[in-house]
Amino acid sequence: MEVSASMVKDLREKTGAGMMDCKKALSAAGGNFEKALDYLRQKGLATATKRAGRIASEGVIGSYVHAGGKIGVIVEVNCETDFVAKTDDFQAFAKDIAMHIAASNPLYLRRENVPPEVIEREREIYRAQAREAGKPEKVIEKIVEGKLEKFYSEVCLLEQHFIKDPALTIQDLQNGLIGKVGEKVEIRRFSRFQVGEGITKG
Repeated sequence: MEVSASMVKDLREKTGAGMMDCKKALSAAGGNFEKALDYLRQKGLATATKRAGRIASEGVIGSYVHAGGKIGVIVEVNCETDFVAKTDDFQAFAKDIAMHIAASNPLYLRRENVPPEVIEREREIYRAQAREAGKPEKVIEKIVEGKLEKFYSEVCLLEQHFIKDPALTIQDLQNGLIGKVGEKVEIRRFSRFQVGEGITKG
């Protein structure tokens, strides 16, 4: 299938990858957009893995205030050099992540941060639900694991689906930026504030 300039442009807008990379991905995928997307993601992931051991001590604090000042987020995003930290792509990424956190309210950065007692409590709830639904004991653990994966995708930032493009997780988005800037990029920490949160209303 002929790879058109508009297809390359669409893929570039979706992934932020270079023109030649997008063209190569579309050619390799025979013009199939989804396969080309996977090809680029895998490429981004390879870059991300290669850079995982590097030190990322530069970066920016991204922020976002929403809903008439009722919700605010600050997030620290790190990279390896001040040069990359100042690029539009990096700044936009930090802003997008802050906005995503405001909307999606993740509780943890990654699944490794979820306390064991929280995981165990979720497991118990899922087991009880499966038994209540009359599921056979031999499939209950499989059901529990499936529900636990869904739980991680809801509460862990890196596993959440990006609000602006649900086809991508935040991890995919981060890997795409790593592939684009050629440096290690990582979301280090975040805080989300909501007016009145935690206050017992009398």
